[in-house]
Amino acid sequence: MVSIDEIRQAAARVRPIARVTPMIDATSIAGRPLFLKCESLQPGGAFKIRGAYNMVSQLTDEQRRRGVVTFSSGNHGQAMALAARELGAPAVVVMPTTAPPIKIEGARSYGAEVIFAGTTSIERRTRAEEEAATRGLTMVPPFDHEWIIAGQGTLGLEILEQRPDVQTILVPVGGGGLLAGVAAATKQTRPDVRVVGVEPAGAAAMKASLEAGQAVTLPKTESVADGLMPVRPGDITFAHAKEFVDEVVTVSDDQIIDAMLWLFTSAKIVAEPSGAATVGAALNGAARGVTVAIISGGNVGLDRLEELRKRRQESASREP
Repeated sequence: MVSIDEIRQAAARVRPIARVTPMIDATSIAGRPLFLKCESLQPGGAFKIRGAYNMVSQLTDEQRRRGVVTFSSGNHGQAMALAARELGAPAVVVMPTTAPPIKIEGARSYGAEVIFAGTTSIERRTRAEEEAATRGLTMVPPFDHEWIIAGQGTLGLEILEQRPDVQTILVPVGGGGLLAGVAAATKQTRPDVRVVGVEPAGAAAMKASLEAGQAVTLPKTESVADGLMPVRPGDITFAHAKEFVDEVVTVSDDQIIDAMLWLFTSAKIVAEPSGAATVGAALNGAARGVTVAIISGGNVGLDRLEELRKRRQESASREP
């Protein structure tokens, strides 16, 4: 397990680049005690800079000289590329062929070489491992590494500092790095605070794993939340979830889209589908007491936002 001291050390390490993001009081518009932790305002547009910078900054000079590689649906790739640029390391990012253009352009804007491989996290990982082996690059995994988890855990410390009265923290779950870090930071500091993971109903790998008592691989995943679709949680992230997480809940794609549109129109916050999942859960029964929902990312183009708005209109028209 990542210790609270390791998370505190990570907080000092990432301070030069990671912002202390604002927490917006949405209680009046949500009709319940709800606060929005806007990690969408981080450099790179997502929380991922915390873990990526924490790891790249701890590599040796030789490792950074040779370069780094990762596999990512987009946000971790951008974060690693930014961390690598700041620390003087060449970067290679393996993305799915279905990656949103805004995330591809983001990674390239930070100087990364982008390679496309398949549509699943397993396909991306395989290609990234090949690149690491043939080019002598160091792998910076998106979630399943102690340094990544410790970096993401710095967000948990911030939440506790900003809202000492918090009772529930809602955390989006892809591979589980953010959930593992936030839960480790929270439970080792304030074990009374409830930590709840939120997954898309069509990509609930962590929920299935916790129910099975071991990490399981789903045959496929499907969701509008492109950042929350790994078919399997990490071994280390699963162990942390099993130890520290109170519950994992799921949200439908319609609930995610509704949350995106609610954030945009009512809270004036731009969130990508993955970043809005926690709000979808909060507005549909997961909020308990003073609740903080993590808006994990805001990398969404206007074209995608409009596409999802129309999709939701069509879906609503078919509802009884």
